[in-house]
Amino acid sequence: MERFPRLRPRSIKTDRAEVERQFRQKPCRAPGKWPNENMDPLFELKITTAPKGSRDVASHLFRQLKQAIINNRLPPGARLPSTRAAGRMFGVSRNTAQDVYDRLLQEGLTSARHGSGTYVRATPSDVTATPPSSYASATQPGNTFWDRADIKSWIGFWHERSDPAASPRVVADLRPALVDQHLFPHSIFRRVMARQLRRLETAPAPSRSPQRNQGNYHLRRAIAEHIGLTRAVPSQADDVLVTAGAQQAFDLIARTLVVPDETVVAVEDPGYPPMRVPFAAAGARIVPVRVDAEGIVVDEIPTDATIICVCPSHQFPLGMPLSPRRRQALLALARQTGAAIIEDDYDGEFRYGGSPLEALRNEASADHVFYVGSFSKCMLPAVRLGFLVAPQRALPALVAAKNASDWHCSSPIQMAVGEFIRDGHLTRHIRRVRRTYLDRRDHLVALVERKLGDSLKLVPSFYGMHMSAIVESGIDCDAVSDALATRGVMIHSLERYHLGPAERSGFVIGYAAVDLASLKAAIDAMAEELHR
Repeated sequence: MERFPRLRPRSIKTDRAEVERQFRQKPCRAPGKWPNENMDPLFELKITTAPKGSRDVASHLFRQLKQAIINNRLPPGARLPSTRAAGRMFGVSRNTAQDVYDRLLQEGLTSARHGSGTYVRATPSDVTATPPSSYASATQPGNTFWDRADIKSWIGFWHERSDPAASPRVVADLRPALVDQHLFPHSIFRRVMARQLRRLETAPAPSRSPQRNQGNYHLRRAIAEHIGLTRAVPSQADDVLVTAGAQQAFDLIARTLVVPDETVVAVEDPGYPPMRVPFAAAGARIVPVRVDAEGIVVDEIPTDATIICVCPSHQFPLGMPLSPRRRQALLALARQTGAAIIEDDYDGEFRYGGSPLEALRNEASADHVFYVGSFSKCMLPAVRLGFLVAPQRALPALVAAKNASDWHCSSPIQMAVGEFIRDGHLTRHIRRVRRTYLDRRDHLVALVERKLGDSLKLVPSFYGMHMSAIVESGIDCDAVSDALATRGVMIHSLERYHLGPAERSGFVIGYAAVDLASLKAAIDAMAEELHR
């Protein structure tokens, strides 16, 4: 007896005939409807067929493709479908599609590459685009806040004042806050990143923590341990909010603490201009507070200021630390008035001497201090990760505000940075680059004293990646900066950091991103310009 019953064969002939019959059927299209329901999803362009009975289908299709190229709906460099595919997409024969392509080629709108295809060329300058007649012009002016001159200046802070075309090449970039990216262990981070991407193949990355999008837990824990070790900031993972850089942290604070037309924000003057933008955009009144040799002058902070922004470890851009006396006065003011202190610790990992300075945020001040940090200086700017250690009472609102702008920072980047920190790679990298930056700082000090000692006086600083230099009165530092830019030396004048009238003139000299030879060439150029 057979173990399995014999199966009766089906009629293959009947099934095959049915399949062939259905395959030969063509879908019906109504004249004038969109013919491209079978369009390549990478080439979505709405083209109507010629009216029924039209004798010149090719001209009708040619005019629409030509207008699409002129209006940049088909941008320069776009590859057109093959003539066979175009015929199917546009509901015409292959010969008609070839005729249209030939006419586009003759008018210089496309170019043919043998063995590759047909590509859109840049639109000739004498051809003007035709605006769609169905679009109504905008009547509302929009929010004029972004048209204000001061806001444009703060946002465009990193844009150079001079014409970039006037500088043939960059000899030395002495702008502050720039890192030497060649010193970063790219190979190690690449392996860490690859490992995290492989993990995503088997398990999705957790996009949200129990506190919604506060950040990857392992990264927040690594951050808490890192700043506890390097900056003596007591914190737990639940105190940390991961952000897309320090700027997003400022924006979240502004959107949660500022009451429009009521909140007064005190900022250091000179200070970091982009920090002012989110507070002004939220409706706060920005008040500049003078900075002297001990840091921000606490006695001049307005009594009605509810937010105070400071860089206590390495004042930006002058470079001095906030003195112990001023630190105590600032914390006492916050306890007395209930003001929130925004501590921007942008490069606190790089200390070259002097006594260690703890961050303002500690167990006693945790209810008043919002501690902002970033990986742009100690790792790479391209990582685009920062963090905010905030009082527990403020975290729910901060997380809600972040939800309103983005769900979370890149999960693979968060996971990779967390592993990079946990495995000790960040600590070893900081130690290596700190030695290099210290060498460059010492060379800068020696060069300035030897070649510019009669014109510049460096502000003493044991932290960071830049130094400020004060010049004698009567020197137009903006003009010198513009002149140096034409010689390939990029440097900021101190004036561009001021909100109120500038009490001093000078330059902010970054040394981290330049080698010793470039640094010497830049100081030589400065000496020539200042001694003219």
